[in-house]
Amino acid sequence: MPSLTQRLGLRVPIVLAPMAGGISTPGLVAAVGNAGGLGSLGAAYLTPTQIREAGAAVRRLTRGPFAVNLFAPQSTSEPTAPQVERAVAELAPFHAALGLPPPALPPQASDDFEAQLDAALEVCPAVLSFTFGRLEARHLGALRVRGILAIGTATGLEEARQLEADGVDAIVVQGGAAGGHRGGWSEDELADTLTLTRAAAKNIRVPLIAAGGLMTAADVRAVLDAGASLAQCGTAFLRATEAGTSEPYRAALAAAKTGDTVLTRAFSGRTARGLRNAVTEGVQQPLPYPQQNALTRPLRAAGATAGRADVLSLWAGEGVESGRTGTAAEILESLWN
Repeated sequence: MPSLTQRLGLRVPIVLAPMAGGISTPGLVAAVGNAGGLGSLGAAYLTPTQIREAGAAVRRLTRGPFAVNLFAPQSTSEPTAPQVERAVAELAPFHAALGLPPPALPPQASDDFEAQLDAALEVCPAVLSFTFGRLEARHLGALRVRGILAIGTATGLEEARQLEADGVDAIVVQGGAAGGHRGGWSEDELADTLTLTRAAAKNIRVPLIAAGGLMTAADVRAVLDAGASLAQCGTAFLRATEAGTSEPYRAALAAAKTGDTVLTRAFSGRTARGLRNAVTEGVQQPLPYPQQNALTRPLRAAGATAGRADVLSLWAGEGVESGRTGTAAEILESLWN
């Protein structure tokens, strides 16, 4: 069988991590694709209309393959009134400092996955990648009919085995150093990226994409030598010219030092790795995902407008201090050549 690189027509075995929330702009996705890698559009927070528009924008900018990423549907339970009260009380001082109304849950906290997937099928990217869980057989079948490769995300071997049994075309194995949300759904091993890649290469037959703290060409080469078909990099592209990273976020990344990242549930209710700040330190009783994510959205938006990095979700992986500025093409070249 042709390799994953050959199937996707890539010149460089690097995937842009799908960074939802406006980071992976169509310009960034296309720039990585034009430079030979696989760009990924983080579409989990986009409406179906926005997914269609963003997909069309990517296509206007590149003829190369790209991926669309969504959050797999999950069963969620409504928080109790005392849980909401505690979460609101923790966020209230941050709202007051920015002159915002008191925190309040919106009527609907989650996105409509089925509608998002229908929009992604219309866009028909080369890849549909997903995190936070597994897709149903009918979802995978719909992708297969359209020739779209399905790529799931695993944080440990058992999750990887389940995805392989489901029939995905490739698996992202996410090491503990990765920035942003942990992509699994069961027990998170938080394993070293190289250790997890080697273990998965011995036990999983489908192609692997290694992710987690890959900031240099040596990091990329190491995971490829360990058995990965591709390397996925996200933090390395946060300060790219084409990225949608806000100015206060960029400044925080530029000032970051070794050991500045922390695992937190403060912003979204799901465990994620980012730079330590006032919210990660002050919020200890968040609601579950997606309610906490919806509850903190106004704060994060106001913080970006006000230039307040202390209230932003500054997702970043270990090794963030090695990040650089430049165009996406320049960063991609530094990761491969």
